[in-house]
Amino acid sequence: MKQKRTFTLLEIMIVIFLIGLIGGIVSYSMKGSLEEGKAFKTEQAIVRIKDLLELELARGVSAAKINANVKGILEAQGVVKNVDSLMKDGWGKKLEITVSEDTGVEVTSAKLDAHKAKKTKERGYVVQEP
Repeated sequence: MKQKRTFTLLEIMIVIFLIGLIGGIVSYSMKGSLEEGKAFKTEQAIVRIKDLLELELARGVSAAKINANVKGILEAQGVVKNVDSLMKDGWGKKLEITVSEDTGVEVTSAKLDAHKAKKTKERGYVVQEP
């Protein structure tokens, strides 16, 4: 008679340990990818907002009027479906938007600046202030 082969408790525990180990490695490497994705989303939103607001400046709308109602102006253009989402960075924080007649449109994100500084530091570059 043939005996049926069964798995021992030790074999099952080893398989579960290996699955957990592989899952941990994958999730650790995904964290960096998620941060890069958030940075990319933020950079694209900044470019889009700058372009749309610079169009308004070129049409003759004053910088003071744009600063007073950035969201309304972006909605009125009809190009962006979800303006609230566009005005937030990849980390969910509101973008800082300033428009002036002299310098044009400036859009910044504190989280993106921190992310870039962290990446620069990790790569060993030295950033000198001007």
